Amino acid sequence: MKREQCEECGGKIVKKKVDFKLYGESLGAFSADVCSGCGEEVFDEKTADEIDDAAKKKGLWGLGANAKVVQVGSSIALVINKKIADFVGLKKGEEVHIHPENKKKVVIDIY
Repeated sequence: MKREQCEECGGKIVKKKVDFKLYGESLGAFSADVCSGCGEEVFDEKTADEIDDAAKKKGLWGLGANAKVVQVGSSIALVINKKIADFVGLKKGEEVHIHPENKKKVVIDIY
């Protein structure tokens, strides 16, 4: 069934090519139903599979991971897995800047 109207805002649905990014990396342009009102983008199952394949080819598939917080003396440390460290270019001994974005999100800036 072809969507003609957005279920969220009632805007008109149009078919467009959308640049899909994962972790700030472009995976390419993919066909999506896009709402002209709220901008919601919806991909069909076949396209979602194509996006997954592109993420796997670029080594981005499964990059997100849970991390452990451990005690180090009177401080705590966050253990970042090797795959994420390699992706962002983080090396042992390197200095970073860490700050809260809000009470649920911490940002690590790598120089």
